[in-house]
Amino acid sequence: MIPDKQALLRQLIEQLAERLSGFDKSAREAHAEATHEQNKAENKYDTRAIEASYLAEGQARQAAEVASAIQALEGVTLRDFGPATPIAPGALVQLEGNGEVAWYFMASCAGGAELVSEGVSVLVLTPQSPLGGALSGLKTGGKCRLQLGRERVAYTVKSVH
Repeated sequence: MIPDKQALLRQLIEQLAERLSGFDKSAREAHAEATHEQNKAENKYDTRAIEASYLAEGQARQAAEVASAIQALEGVTLRDFGPATPIAPGALVQLEGNGEVAWYFMASCAGGAELVSEGVSVLVLTPQSPLGGALSGLKTGGKCRLQLGRERVAYTVKSVH
């Protein structure tokens, strides 16, 4: 069964929205800790407030990155890919390697996310990842090789949707 790309995209946006909510909450908590009067430095070696402010800044930066990814994905219009269409973001790819068949959804961001549609597990790839880069531009029947540790794995594109 072929996974539903629209459902995958919605699921990916929902996952990122949950992550964004967590980062926002963590950033607010770290900011509150950094500015709380109990965390005023008692001497020059007391760095609790500084460390909390660094944490708040990092959490806020991650939240901004996730918000940007959500915005980018919400603007995606999925198109149909056929056997002669090169793999690009928006493609759903069935790949065979090492005797196993797996599904991948190419996206411009959020690589590594794991999704499930129609009972099929799908991993999100970006063109910046080693496998995503190797697949970009290939068509159904295309082949690529990728070095995984000490092993060189050959992949064949079974289908592109």
